[in-house]
Amino acid sequence: MSATERLKGLETFVAVADAGSFTAAAARLHLTNSAVGKAIARLEERLHKQLFDRSARQLTLTDAGATFYASCVRMLDELAVAERALSDEDTLPGGRLRIDLPATFGRMKVLAPLLEFAAHYPHITPHISFTDRFVDVIEDGMDLVVRIGGDDAWPAAVGYRHLGNEELIFCAAPAFIARHGAPQRAADLPAYDAILYGRADGSTQPWRIQEGAAPLARQHINGRMVFGQAESQVAAVVAGLGLAQFPTWLVEQQIRDGSLVNILPQLTTQGLPLHLLWQRSREHTPKVQALRAHFEATLCINPQA
Repeated sequence: MSATERLKGLETFVAVADAGSFTAAAARLHLTNSAVGKAIARLEERLHKQLFDRSARQLTLTDAGATFYASCVRMLDELAVAERALSDEDTLPGGRLRIDLPATFGRMKVLAPLLEFAAHYPHITPHISFTDRFVDVIEDGMDLVVRIGGDDAWPAAVGYRHLGNEELIFCAAPAFIARHGAPQRAADLPAYDAILYGRADGSTQPWRIQEGAAPLARQHINGRMVFGQAESQVAAVVAGLGLAQFPTWLVEQQIRDGSLVNILPQLTTQGLPLHLLWQRSREHTPKVQALRAHFEATLCINPQA
């Protein structure tokens, strides 16, 4: 089989996976349903693996298919990058742009700038995922990733820009303060019901506490309630069930409308870093350069930190 035939099979496979059906993929590729079905059948025969689960109404990838899909997308994207790099005339940002965002921060703070970007660049097709896991920029084939947390020890193949650090404050609802009073110092906090953020492995996010010139301390405590989703954690604190430490970007609206109060302003402290990551092999493509510039201009938080 020639290399051209192999690539054609990969393009058809990716189109079917993206569309979720042979019919939609056939229309996108200007082929017949039969031609698409035969291409997938030949590919599965060559690989000795079933790539799609055909038992559901909509085609879904098998585990083997999902792994192969990620590799195919990377390969086709790299080929497109190489072709565009050889064209001096291709300076208009366009093509597929794979972006991964932190779930809550992405919805609350990145989505609006990203939609503005999409409106300004109609030839770019963003593929956007929202996840709190640490995606591998290279292995997962991402063009750009917005990440909260992590250190600065990125691989050489990954470019990055520090966009600032979160600012953390302790909050409680006015009704909670009316019933229990407000803590006056860090030593008072363990006496109050705490609403914590937790992870799937059962661990909870410690409070970051810094008083005056003292070094930053990470305090692990037992919580009255633990949430694996930040907006639900905020709702519990607004409902008066306890107090919590939040990044200011998460509770700006609640602080403005008075449903939450910054109870210990002297304990305001620096939180996790915000980074923009990208593949260095793609950093000079017009689409990546355009989104990098847009995010660097719109996503900086506490840039003085």
